[in-house]
Amino acid sequence: MTDIPDADRWNTNIHYHGILADAVAAADSVLDVGCGEGMLSRRLRQRIPHVTGIDLHEPSIELARAQGPADITYLCADFLAHPFEPESFDGIVSVATLHHMDPAAALSRMAELLRPGGTLALIGLAMPNWPADIPRELAAGIGYNWYRFTRKRWEHPSPIVWPPPHTYADIRELSRRLPGAAYRRHLYWRYSIMWTKK
Repeated sequence: MTDIPDADRWNTNIHYHGILADAVAAADSVLDVGCGEGMLSRRLRQRIPHVTGIDLHEPSIELARAQGPADITYLCADFLAHPFEPESFDGIVSVATLHHMDPAAALSRMAELLRPGGTLALIGLAMPNWPADIPRELAAGIGYNWYRFTRKRWEHPSPIVWPPPHTYADIRELSRRLPGAAYRRHLYWRYSIMWTKK
């Protein structure tokens, strides 16, 4: 389903792309961690001069490069091991990728790569905390079905990890390692972490 134009695609990750794009809108250089086939990277490049996407999945990186624009740098590499220089980016974004890695190590690496004043903005997914999350899960199911029938749901080509190995409570606790980070739950089975490096 990669032939659906970006503007017509919808899924529970794409739903939150705008939050991330707005969070790093003032940046000059942004790293997209777990960029997949590059949809968020392409959106960022409309406003940001220097965008780098990194992902381990070679077929997704090939799709990203094929869709352009040519001035986005795409790396097929392990984010945790790639030799980026510290404080290389004004912004770092990530969508549904933290659960593919050791989240503590990933957040630490993201903090290391941000310049002072830079913004980390990520969307992730985790396991519910039962039974407290039952009302939220029911509301998400209703909303999701409405979108499913009114939008062109797009299946991304990247690997899926399910179930996530951490709960929302686990991730909220990890986010506290970033002083002043804002952790928030969102309706469609997602959370966000927003943090500006001092």
